[in-house]
Amino acid sequence: MTDFNDMIEGYRGFYRNDWEAHRQRWEELTEGQSPQVMVISCSDSRVDPALVFNSKPGEIFVVRNVAALVPPFETSPGFHGVSAAIEFAVQFLKVPEIVVMGHGRCGGCNAALTGNVADTGHGEGAHIADWVRMLRDAKKKVAEEYGTEGRDAGRAMELAGVRVSLNNLMTFPYVAEKVEKGELKLQGAYFAIEDGELHVLNKDSDQFETVR
Repeated sequence: MTDFNDMIEGYRGFYRNDWEAHRQRWEELTEGQSPQVMVISCSDSRVDPALVFNSKPGEIFVVRNVAALVPPFETSPGFHGVSAAIEFAVQFLKVPEIVVMGHGRCGGCNAALTGNVADTGHGEGAHIADWVRMLRDAKKKVAEEYGTEGRDAGRAMELAGVRVSLNNLMTFPYVAEKVEKGELKLQGAYFAIEDGELHVLNKDSDQFETVR
């Protein structure tokens, strides 16, 4: 696939095969959605949660952004896209589970670790630099143990990013309340594009364990 014309051809194949084969399911979805899991993932073109989890239409509610980051809860006016998606999923769709999925070779995490995105304040690079600043504290810890170069440091930063987002989710009052009541579970995951392995955060050990 190289351009939008190729995408149109892909749509035609989808319509003839997938949509027609699941016509009843699509008709059901016209009445509304009731996904059981929200997935917060990276915008990276190599990591599609629907493919990774082999999910069907209507099964997962997905929000994607640079480095799969969740910002801390804020009440200030502004365009809070990720926060709005979380609010919608938790308060209106009432999903019982949220999964934050980081991934290998993440450009956003690499930018946070190496500082290779110019922090110009305005103009080119400003949005990314400001966004990944959420990982500033995590970067310090990773750099102290692994430095800022090499795959070990990169992976440690990517895993740290998942933890940052999970911690930030708990700053949302309605998320924290539902977690404490047992009405909502938060999960951390990491997809390694190098080998296709999925790693899930064990809350007891605080370690990512490979799914077998």
